[in-house]
Amino acid sequence: MSAILYGITVAILYLLNKLPMCLLYLLSDFIYLIMCYIVGYRRKVIRKNMRNSFPEKSEKELRKIEKEFYSNLCDYFVETIKYYGMSAQEVAKHIEFKGLDGLHKAIDSGHSCVCYMLHAFNWEFVTSLPVFFKRENVVVGAVYHKLRNPRFDKIFKDMRAQYGADNVTMKNTLRHIIEITKKKQLYVYGFMADQLPKVEAMNHWVNFLNQDTAVFNGAEKIACRTKASVFNLTIVKVARGKYEATFELMYEDASQCAENEVTNEYFRIGEEYIRKYPAMWLWTHNRWKRGRASRVAFEKRIADRHNALAGK
Repeated sequence: MSAILYGITVAILYLLNKLPMCLLYLLSDFIYLIMCYIVGYRRKVIRKNMRNSFPEKSEKELRKIEKEFYSNLCDYFVETIKYYGMSAQEVAKHIEFKGLDGLHKAIDSGHSCVCYMLHAFNWEFVTSLPVFFKRENVVVGAVYHKLRNPRFDKIFKDMRAQYGADNVTMKNTLRHIIEITKKKQLYVYGFMADQLPKVEAMNHWVNFLNQDTAVFNGAEKIACRTKASVFNLTIVKVARGKYEATFELMYEDASQCAENEVTNEYFRIGEEYIRKYPAMWLWTHNRWKRGRASRVAFEKRIADRHNALAGK
């Protein structure tokens, strides 16, 4: 049954992919009306996240952001459908990369580049970076979260690799990058580190959007271990379907930074961005569903298990 549903879904996506962008945006407008006013897709999570993040804003202000977010989310859906198989010339109409000279300078200095990103619309276009940034002996790619459905995971992986981007799962990132460095190659990798870690990976906390927040710090550890330069990549929507992605240098050599300094700065910059462009961030993610109590309970389970084994 799942194979049949997958086949039907792929067929629909294929047909939609062949439509011109103008018709897909009309479809986006239609989906927006359903999602925002009828279904209320993940509305409870969105409103909880926004209300806790912006306690100073009125309900009217929050509803305005919510509607803009739904509109951006629907555009993300149709843009991503069209992105698969898009020519390099066509993708250049949708995204412009700025600050590439900073990447070139870092590479010329012998530094790989760790590029921090948020889940800001439309992040999928960033995987076209190899079209605009070409360097010999430099691997350009991104870290991604593997989807549960292997068929759809392959679709997204193929889409993100269509311009030559190297894609690696979060689980295999360190091993993969070490292999790159052993080959005497440099790398330019994108890391979206703004999601919720699993409880066993809750090792560092920051105050983010007025909330005590468990965060990933694995990207910083990789940057420090490989003495990489660290960049922040900011995506701004300049018009419908047109984005500017700007690389800004944060640190020339992450190994010279204090522990968690890079991670803390990433979230500070990220909060500034979200406050400036609140409808651009992915509010549907239940970012704060686990807190310190979850970590304490996890540590207690580990301790109890250890004590039980020691008692034997």
